[in-house]
Amino acid sequence: MARPIRVKYDPSVDALAIDFPGAGDGTSAKLVRLDRDRALDFDAEGRLVSIELLNVSKGVVLDGLPEPEVVGSALDLVGPEHTS
Repeated sequence: MARPIRVKYDPSVDALAIDFPGAGDGTSAKLVRLDRDRALDFDAEGRLVSIELLNVSKGVVLDGLPEPEVVGSALDLVGPEHTS
């Protein structure tokens, strides 16, 4: 069964947010920055709540991201040229 997600792209700041509404109450308890442009939010139980990507128009590195298929599909919604 596919995991439900919510995708929001904000072109004014070139940011993509991928939320996983089925992960608990959705409250972020811990933010993990993978690098300057990629961050993960986890709830208190350690479940992934959201993935935040910045500077999407410059390309997004999928290596090291959880749910890379989901991220790739979300990027396809804003344009396939955003995947590195």
